[in-house]
Amino acid sequence: MSLRVLRNEREMIVTVFKTAIIVGATSGIGRALAELLISHGCRVGVTGRRRELLDEIQLQHGDKVVCRQIDVDSPQQSISALDTLIAELGDVDLIVLSAGTGMPNPELAWEPEATTIATNVTGFAAMATAAMRYFLARGSGHLVSLSSVAAFRGSHEAPAYNASKAFVSNYTEGLRIKAARSGKPIYVTDILPGFVDTRMAQGEGLFWVASPEKAARQIYDAIRARRSRAYITRRWRFIAFLLKILPDFIYRKF
Repeated sequence: MSLRVLRNEREMIVTVFKTAIIVGATSGIGRALAELLISHGCRVGVTGRRRELLDEIQLQHGDKVVCRQIDVDSPQQSISALDTLIAELGDVDLIVLSAGTGMPNPELAWEPEATTIATNVTGFAAMATAAMRYFLARGSGHLVSLSSVAAFRGSHEAPAYNASKAFVSNYTEGLRIKAARSGKPIYVTDILPGFVDTRMAQGEGLFWVASPEKAARQIYDAIRARRSRAYITRRWRFIAFLLKILPDFIYRKF
């Protein structure tokens, strides 16, 4: 088994990964996390929709990466492509599901809602089930989902986005329970970022905006510590707490 277990000075179990796949790694948090994993000696399977960005990453990192074009909006094709990439890499310790989309849609046009659901719900579930089946067959591994603090409440500006992230977190919890009931050393982490400086961070009133690199460092630490859930950046746990307890008559004014 290629996963080596170490202990830090506080005796907290941490892990070092030799081979990983990041679904949705051509930009934003996914790309920053891929760069960080590579810097720590991990070979990374990088997937995304945009061929030119995949070629750029391949040219930059050479044989440290294996780049494949995968569009999660086509579930059956993306499952087959992920299975093929896993086989090509030989043995995969870590799979991170970072592909996602979202946009303000106050007019409730259907196309933006449909696109968000196709990527964040159907596409996510297709990748998550394929990854979990692989880890169950392998007998170990770590699955990471990128959700959002937006998962905790609905949004009048982007209804599909918030609802889709609630789906991601709930689905991830189900897979975590499944992994625990299997009795195998399979870990599942739900990452809940606040605002990160990516193309999806749109609109007014943004605050505590983290760089993708800072977000990636905190995500990497959470993965190594095998955390079930992590807020990125850490201060967003306080916003999550407020969102959970805020009465409806106050929340709907925002």
